[in-house]
Amino acid sequence: MRKLKIKAGDTIRVMAGDHKGSEGKVLSVNIEKNKAIVEGVNMVSKHEKPSAKNPQGGIVKKEALIHISNLSLIDPKSGDATRVGYEMRDGKKVRFAKKSNEVI
Repeated sequence: MRKLKIKAGDTIRVMAGDHKGSEGKVLSVNIEKNKAIVEGVNMVSKHEKPSAKNPQGGIVKKEALIHISNLSLIDPKSGDATRVGYEMRDGKKVRFAKKSNEVI
């Protein structure tokens, strides 16, 4: 398995595809498929059967998976898209934004 540079809770910007330019928070990451679910991005309509949880059933809007290669982390300092690097700081391995050299 590959190590992904985007984790749940990160704020990202979509760099390619139908939702290019959209920003949101990563809700979950699927490592096997190299995809993530981003809040408010790539919304799809899903038909749901009536159940105990949803007795009415019907059409529900929800987020679908989007490929990691189309996502870029937002730099906490400047608010621009940035790449992610790893380095040792004070004996700990940390992620940092390559644009501002700030720890994420």
